[in-house]
Amino acid sequence: MVNYRRNTKWRELSLSINLNPQVQKLEISGIRQFFNRISHIDDMISLTLGQPDFETPGHIKNAAIRAINENFTSYTHNAGFIELRQAISDFMKLKYHLHYHPENEIIVTNGASQAIDTALRTILMPGDEVILPSPVYPGYTPIITQCGAVPVLIDTTFSEFKLTADQIQNALTPKTKCIILPYPSNPTGVSLLESELEAIARVVKENDLLIVADEIYSELTYDREHVSIGSIIKEHTITINGLSKSHAMTGWRIGVLMAPEWMAKECLKVHQYNVSCASSISQKAALAAFTKGMNDAVPMRDEYRKRRKITGDYLKSLNFKTVEPDGAFYYLAGIPSSMTSFDFAVQLAEKEKVGVIPGTAFGSHGEGFIRVSYACSEHSIHEAFHRISKFLDNKLE
Repeated sequence: MVNYRRNTKWRELSLSINLNPQVQKLEISGIRQFFNRISHIDDMISLTLGQPDFETPGHIKNAAIRAINENFTSYTHNAGFIELRQAISDFMKLKYHLHYHPENEIIVTNGASQAIDTALRTILMPGDEVILPSPVYPGYTPIITQCGAVPVLIDTTFSEFKLTADQIQNALTPKTKCIILPYPSNPTGVSLLESELEAIARVVKENDLLIVADEIYSELTYDREHVSIGSIIKEHTITINGLSKSHAMTGWRIGVLMAPEWMAKECLKVHQYNVSCASSISQKAALAAFTKGMNDAVPMRDEYRKRRKITGDYLKSLNFKTVEPDGAFYYLAGIPSSMTSFDFAVQLAEKEKVGVIPGTAFGSHGEGFIRVSYACSEHSIHEAFHRISKFLDNKLE
């Protein structure tokens, strides 16, 4: 038998094999790159990652334990077991006036990220153009480019971080296929009013476009209820949601893809060949979250609301430029300095041991901003801004 692993010619051959150039162009998320760069610093107060600082509710964990003890450990239906899809249908109908049939319009995925990947791989073809607001979560453009499609990033720094119908209309070309609406937004926390969504829906319908609406933060809105564009223009919309943020279940990896049957049946093919099905144990936990835990997000949201005010008050007092977030748990704040976002964030971490994310992690339009996450304790927020104030005082001297 030839040992190919030890064969020099085989090693040389392997080094000459061409890999997918679209993959080779990818970079690790700027958020993770920066987090990894500063992670060695001791006594760091981190205002970086979008990780809820709450524990998964006990009744959800207990449901998972029961599932293990009852040997619910086999494959489920590719789309998720039907009782869970029914619970999701009921939840979305009650909360957001979304009407998706559990039998053929709902797919349970491995987190919202996999749902986004599945949606875009289903609808995009090489040369298609996809309109996105910018600054934006960096998880969309790599998938778009891997599909051979083209991201069209719209600068929203002059429209309070909102993608508007007029901006979309001005960016349209014969190649435009899809618009991504990630609201409430990461990294800005802003959302869209119903009237703004209706204006976008008119543009979409007139031009026969598709929408991918990433609504993972929909349960974390503070001053008004979230409005889903899928309730306005369902036939053109793939709605993405999940439990990571609303139920502090980031590691359970449960997302939801909802679409009209004609799209959902095609998405299911991509999903099937990608992962077969979401974890059976996590699905049982999700059933508890969508039923008994329907309002689990409320106490978390109330706590985030208090932290939003504390964070916003500090930012304003220190002359950061802000747009108050409607939801999620982030501010994208304009820095009161001529430094680049990256240099500001690096020096703040190294000199005062406070971690924030440079705005350029969310695209070039994020230059001049930092993302501040308030998914941490009030004590941490107070101490972090004490240090930020000291940092700015030293910089301005």
